[in-house]
Amino acid sequence: MTRVLITGFAPFGGERVNPSWQAASLVAAEPPAGLAVTAVELPCVFGDSLDALREAVRTVEPDLVLCLGQAGGRPGVTVERVGINVDDARIPDNAGRQPVDEPVVADGPAAYFSTLPVKACVAAMRGAGVPAAVSNTAGTFVCNHVAYGLGHLIATEHPHVRGGFAHVPWAPEQVTDGHAPALPPATVAHGLRALLTAAARTPAGQDLKVTEGATH
Repeated sequence: MTRVLITGFAPFGGERVNPSWQAASLVAAEPPAGLAVTAVELPCVFGDSLDALREAVRTVEPDLVLCLGQAGGRPGVTVERVGINVDDARIPDNAGRQPVDEPVVADGPAAYFSTLPVKACVAAMRGAGVPAAVSNTAGTFVCNHVAYGLGHLIATEHPHVRGGFAHVPWAPEQVTDGHAPALPPATVAHGLRALLTAAARTPAGQDLKVTEGATH
């Protein structure tokens, strides 16, 4: 049985819900075969989110970690390739913190790549009928803060763990004008189950050799 920690964020920016936590909860409630999944909600707060993540990893002792965040405007689930060592907040977090050009980890490396097989994860979600893509930017808000922080946690404290970050679109209830792209959390959860199964079955350090690059 592969132990999986999946995290989502609390609502932020005036929203009532956060689809990352909605989807994470659904996956934990109905996990894929062969996976024991624990869901933990992280605060949308610089610093505190990494404290909560570290405690969750210590408690769950997972083999795989998948952290989720909301990316309103993206049409599908996007698996992040890299987290960068910078906090540059366009808006305040839920504690009113708004760092500008500050490192996530002082003296840390410039970036950490995901240790999940990002291309195999995307292919698995597409195979499950859920729109998905590789993303090369996790932004510079709390999502990237956690993506980078997870990479640092794995590199420095838990080298046996594999982990990464994915963004999910708005839930339909968040799109009041009916024009922006959205996916029901249940659909996202269906794709995430396929993602986690692919990640668990792919040996460490391996991935599909297919193009998922971008020109800009």
